[in-house]
Amino acid sequence: MNKNIILGSGCFWCTEAIYKYVNGVVDVKPGYIGGIDKNPTYEKVCSGMTGHAEAVKITYDDTEISLEKILEIFFKTHDPTTLNRQGNDVGTQYRSVIFYENENELKFFEDYISKLNLSKTFNSKIVTTLEKRLHFYEAEEYHHNYFEKNPFSGYCNVVVRPKVEKFRNENK
Repeated sequence: MNKNIILGSGCFWCTEAIYKYVNGVVDVKPGYIGGIDKNPTYEKVCSGMTGHAEAVKITYDDTEISLEKILEIFFKTHDPTTLNRQGNDVGTQYRSVIFYENENELKFFEDYISKLNLSKTFNSKIVTTLEKRLHFYEAEEYHHNYFEKNPFSGYCNVVVRPKVEKFRNENK
């Protein structure tokens, strides 16, 4: 059965590019969520003034991939210990965040993060926020499949490609 999860882990170009290669993931859409602007655009969100995070809405088949595996990938492919920052991308729009729909999901995500912290998986405490899922605004069309469309752009060569290649090599 298809289910959805919305995750923010910095630039949505990186996150989308990684999850597109995951078996069991049906669809990945970049977008904005968690802010006050009712008509967010890339330019507005990048200003840091809307409160929105760059995020991806992942549709996955839970008979092929578990939510735990989705979260494992999420935590392995970004730094969940830096507040409002991923590499050179700085601001609340790049925060590490999981959006939950109900109290059961919130508890599940809290427990998952607690286990990671207790296991000392990371050298520092996880700062990933858990935020109530509000309206997800799909990003402008030119952001969809950005890495596939722009594989040789500067940002893709320096940031996206190394993340995707690292993920692919670790998951052969």
